[in-house]
Amino acid sequence: MDKPYVIGIDVGGTNTVVGLVDKRGQILISGSIKTSKHTGVEAYLDELTELIEDLISQTTTKDQIKGIGAGTPNGNYFTGSIEFAPNLNWKGVIPFAQMLEDRVGIPVALTNDANAAAIGEMTYGAARGMKDFIVITLGTGVGSGIVVNGQMVYGHDGFAGELGHVIMRRHNGRLCGCGRAGCLEAYTSATGVARTAREYLELRPEAQTRLRTIPIDDISSKDVFDAAMAGDEMAKEIFRFTGEMLGEAFADFIAFSSPEAIILFGGLAKAGDLIMNPIRESMEKNLLNIFKNKVKLMFSDLKESDAAVLGASALGWEVK
Repeated sequence: MDKPYVIGIDVGGTNTVVGLVDKRGQILISGSIKTSKHTGVEAYLDELTELIEDLISQTTTKDQIKGIGAGTPNGNYFTGSIEFAPNLNWKGVIPFAQMLEDRVGIPVALTNDANAAAIGEMTYGAARGMKDFIVITLGTGVGSGIVVNGQMVYGHDGFAGELGHVIMRRHNGRLCGCGRAGCLEAYTSATGVARTAREYLELRPEAQTRLRTIPIDDISSKDVFDAAMAGDEMAKEIFRFTGEMLGEAFADFIAFSSPEAIILFGGLAKAGDLIMNPIRESMEKNLLNIFKNKVKLMFSDLKESDAAVLGASALGWEVK
């Protein structure tokens, strides 16, 4: 008898979400753990294993699970390893799929977290029926999943699609978690938005803004969003700056693969028109003429955690 379930795991820089998924793409049960609290991968995998076994025991039995798919930062589909992920506490090359498989006794496949979101979007979400699109994940970092002619683009080594690390500012750029300077991620991730807020506050000591009521080192992208929604001019300007830079980057991405759509996914996408309007304006302004007014800008159709979990779970059906 075919095994009717798989497990999808979305490993984020802050949280890890796990879902048990059936063949119709329904998440039957899910749970989460804090990724960021673990300085060592062994302790993290122990807690993750405990969560997986708990979810299975509440729903079915282990022999009914076909496989586990994991979407991780810097996950290499070919090797099953997490390699030099800047937004995780564990450095170097981590043979994640093998380590988890050894603990749970279920085959594990792994891919980049943004690729997992793109697979989820293509299978269940806004990209259904599309053969050429890009998913941009705006979270702790900036990830991307590129689909060309219906196929995920992995490149020869498994690492294609690091669009968050395209350098946007060649001179005096912000230091990025990857160790280089000027990357898109350093400006347009959730942490990048908070950094922009701190810079604005320091450079404009005379400006009136509700952001000054928050200790400067504690400011988060959500604080900036809340302030912008309350009409705060500086907060709205921070979103304009962020959206304009994303639009510049998207114009370049489009020149590469001519996608039908760019789909935004992740925490910052919740900012809605605050971020979408400046992205659209900046993207169209910077596009090559042949691409103008052709590319759809969309938000993910799926709940934030679901796209990555469902996309990762699709790998679970493919394991040997």
